[in-house]
Amino acid sequence: MGDVFIRHIELLGYEKRFFPSQHYVYMFLVKWNDLSEKLVYRRFTEIYEFHKALKEMFPIESGDINMEKRIIPHLPAPKWFDGQRSTENRQGTLAEYCYALVNLPPKISRCLHVINFFKVRHDDMNPVTDSQIKKPEVFILPKDAKKTLTDITGPIVLQTYRAIADYEKNSTSEMALKAGDMVDVVEKSESGWWFCQLKNKRGWVPAAYLEPIDGPDESEEQEPNYAGEQYIVQKSYTAVEEDELTLKEGDNIEVIHKLLDGWWVIRKDETTGYYPSMYLQKAGEMSTSVKSEPRNWSAPPRRSTVRNAKSIHKQGRKQISQETYRRNSRKYIQSRRNMREKFQNKANVITEKNEQEENKPKAQPAVPPRPSKDLILNRCTESTRRKIL
Repeated sequence: MGDVFIRHIELLGYEKRFFPSQHYVYMFLVKWNDLSEKLVYRRFTEIYEFHKALKEMFPIESGDINMEKRIIPHLPAPKWFDGQRSTENRQGTLAEYCYALVNLPPKISRCLHVINFFKVRHDDMNPVTDSQIKKPEVFILPKDAKKTLTDITGPIVLQTYRAIADYEKNSTSEMALKAGDMVDVVEKSESGWWFCQLKNKRGWVPAAYLEPIDGPDESEEQEPNYAGEQYIVQKSYTAVEEDELTLKEGDNIEVIHKLLDGWWVIRKDETTGYYPSMYLQKAGEMSTSVKSEPRNWSAPPRRSTVRNAKSIHKQGRKQISQETYRRNSRKYIQSRRNMREKFQNKANVITEKNEQEENKPKAQPAVPPRPSKDLILNRCTESTRRKIL
């Protein structure tokens, strides 16, 4: 029997799931060389991690050594917040990527990394669900779109951004920019450093120096989450601007707003301020040993610190003031305290009630009446009758 390989991968659409929280998964029909067809579900973040690992396995074919020799297709990085709109809009790019992937030389398209990623998993057959939460919503890719995509063999178009100011690089891994330069973004890191290419040049650029051609990019950012996500400080930082926070390594904080320039709004106790996201790690997660970003780099510039910035858009990005963050954060903390006190008082009432019930004297069983003399003489034995005579 020959080696197992994939003949074709067809994107069918996506599912909107609600357990354990709302998220989206793409549906792929994988056709194997033994003529079997299997349905698998993958989140885009999984697909992107697979793509990054594939590039590391084949550095020549991924263009890391010479861009002209790149044959592995491009795949834009995930957005910070993947909503239904971005999930739907990405289908064309993803279908093209899968078509190009299976048509790469066999050493890539038939390698174990590709085979194992598209094999059927247990959760493909039995997705984790909750009977109390509504069933997943399925969105099928239109048939006309499928026909069009199979005819496309060209490269995937990357997102193009414009430099709003000059940027001088500080290391060999970075790329210098002039205001007005149009760059293609290959990878967006949460740290605020984006990997870009400009003609034959490639390198890391601060996201704060880039703006999308079609307008402000708030749609890529999540809304503030005043409930907060638990993070741990991995590297100390001393505040430079008055709206930043000074923290030490090991401090526990809550992230309440993730911003594209890599400076997140965090909360320490009841104080809020900006902090470099690259110095934070999500609580409960292990440190990732493999990272594509440069080692030992510094925090990127903030948007507000970019001097002589010139935008081509009349309407700028909406900015939330630090006072708004603080005010809303205080409101949330107070409501959380009120809720906690409410539950605590309720628990105390139940405890007191239970204690009172436990302290009540227990009812004693009633003593039966003594039988009469006539009853004893008529019904009892001889020995008992003698005792009353």
